[in-house]
Order: sequence, then structure tokens, then C-alpha cells
Amino acid sequence: MTYSADSAAPPPLFIVFNIGSGHGDAAAARAAITDACAAAGRSVKLMVVDDPKRIGHVAREAVRLARDVGGIVVAAGGDGTINAVAQATLGSGCAFGVLPQGTFNYFSRTHGIPADTAAAMQVLLFEAAAPVQVGLVNEQLFLVNASLGLYPTLLEDREAWKRQLGRSRLVAFGAGLLTLLRGARSLRLHIEVQGQMRDVRTPTLFVGNNALQLAQLGFPEAQAVERGELAAITLRPVGRLRILGLVLRGALGQLGDADQVTSFSFRELVVRRARALGRRSVKVATDGEITWQSQPLRFRVSREPLLLIRPAGPTTPTAPAAAGAPAAPDVQGGTT
Repeated sequence: MTYSADSAAPPPLFIVFNIGSGHGDAAAARAAITDACAAAGRSVKLMVVDDPKRIGHVAREAVRLARDVGGIVVAAGGDGTINAVAQATLGSGCAFGVLPQGTFNYFSRTHGIPADTAAAMQVLLFEAAAPVQVGLVNEQLFLVNASLGLYPTLLEDREAWKRQLGRSRLVAFGAGLLTLLRGARSLRLHIEVQGQMRDVRTPTLFVGNNALQLAQLGFPEAQAVERGELAAITLRPVGRLRILGLVLRGALGQLGDADQVTSFSFRELVVRRARALGRRSVKVATDGEITWQSQPLRFRVSREPLLLIRPAGPTTPTAPAAAGAPAAPDVQGGTT
């Protein structure tokens, strides 16, 4: 059902609003939310989060309140905030909405949700819910990507830079480039996919669940994600100059063609880290947020989709990023 301003008792909105996300104007975003709801005669509860550590708690409370009255749970923030609220919402029976406030906003862009808060509110108020694919690593949800190895290190370095210099694509690019130039130790992984085992030595394992991101980097597995699969990407151990070459290929949308890169699609992937010196858990980045996951790591497509309020019609990944754009370090899931 598509809701309109004259619909009887449209569902109320419970918006988890992370005021620290991105680099936008939180006051302006809040005004756009309240103005749009007032104009549509829609009930809204704005649940402001000023401490990122409380996002999960506030998200679970929003789901509890929404479930009691048939409401819609909404995440207002970057991909990290969206991940946390989606984690709480999945399996609740509640519809899920997004008001993107982050730096990269891969999830919202993939599903045609505008970055402008006022425009995104029109989607949220008047469009219907549709099922969208969710990736899981063990039981941790990811909507954009999950990774281990070099990638979580890159994310941690990026966040340290942003705390000092602010949130922007330029800061993210510079932080990512310096991390890559420092190099990284290779992981030795035992990977099982479709009943076959393989041993892999790689600085990072990247699992993608976002067709837009994969298409921009030049991976044909973007189409596999549209078919209900996930994409795995590994790099062969290379020197710093080769790393720079891979960054350039990513900027040109040609990373998928590099000889040093291996990629494949799957529905379920089991990963164990060899020579982990007795450690039973592994640092994993999910949509730009760092978690510790117990081994083995089981990557899979969730049997239950997320019911996302989004514009009607199919979504199509955009063409690869233009030459010279800093696409390669942009592949992190997003900003909280």
C-alpha cells in the first residue's frame, strides 16, 4: 500500500536520529523532518542520539514502540547508523525507513532514496515498503559490505583522521591512501564455498552486498548481488607501488579487471583464519563499524529481507566512477 495525506491513520514514524552523522546541519535536518510530518499530518517521535554507543539501545526502543502501534522504524544517519537500526528492525515485522545523513550513503543511493532530507521525507511519507537483501556475518547484519584484514585497519585510521579534521570525502581519501601506503600483513584464510575448500593468502577479504559500490569499482558481481547473492573479493599480497596502481584502477572503475584481484559470488561462505595464535575471534568491519566475531565466520544472505520504504520501480547501479575520482578509498561502508 502507498500512503497519502488523506489515508486513514497512516503509521507513525519512530526516527532514530544520530546528530553526529556526516557533515550536514543537524538542526536543518530536524526542521525538515518536523515540517514534512506536520504538512502530511503524520505522527512522529524523534529519538535523538548524541552518543554513538547508545544507537543500538535507542534503536531497540524504537522497534518496541513501533511494533506496539504498527509504526515505521527510521534511521537518520550514515551507513553505520542505518546498519544499527536495521539490525534491531530485522525480523520485527516493522517497516524500515532511511533519512541519509552520512558521507557516502551507499545503501540509500542504491535504493533511490535522496540525500536531501526534505526529499527523502517525501519517500518515507508516501511510498510503500519493499523487501531488500540483507547480508549476515555470523548474526551481524550488513547492508553495504563486511571485511577483515586491511580494510578494518583502513576504517579505524579514517575515523581517527576524521575526529581531527572533520568528515569529508577528501579526508577519507587521504586517510585511506596513507593506510594503504603503510602496507599490511597478509592473512592466511581457509575458505569454504559450495562445498569446496581453498587456502588464501591475502591482506584483506571484502564481502559486498551493494550493487552500486561494486559497479563503481568495476566488479561484474554487482549483477550477482541483484540476483540475491553476495560478492567476495580478495587481493594477492602486493607491494606499495602495486597498491597505488590498484587505487588508480578503482578510481577508473577497473579494479575488477586487475590481475592481483580475485572475485566471485556466493550465497554462503565459511572463513577460518589460520595461524591466529590461539585467538578465537576476528576483527570484522560491517558497514564501516568495527566488531569482533567468533570463528568460523559464516557469510550468508539472510533468509528474511528488510522491509524498506523506497521509491517504486527497479534500481540500477550507476556507471563506474569518472576518471580521476577518488573511488578506491571510498569503498568503506560509510559514516556512522
